[in-house]
Amino acid sequence: MATKKKSANVLRCPTCGMLVQARDEDFPFCSDRCRKIDLGKWAMGVYKISSPVLDPEVLEDLGGLTGQQKDFEGE
Repeated sequence: MATKKKSANVLRCPTCGMLVQARDEDFPFCSDRCRKIDLGKWAMGVYKISSPVLDPEVLEDLGGLTGQQKDFEGE
């Protein structure tokens, strides 16, 4: 039982895979460098939501926003 509890406190850095403990300063990353690499991936659009939006209300809202942008750009 102690093994399961210990494994919950030790994870791998999502950038480089190095072991990281929950009490580490840069958790869940192993270092500030890996944290910045991950932030850069977000900024460049490497991470994307893979499932499409299926809620009709959300799709209508998105359609209204894109229509407003087209009207604005056309002026």
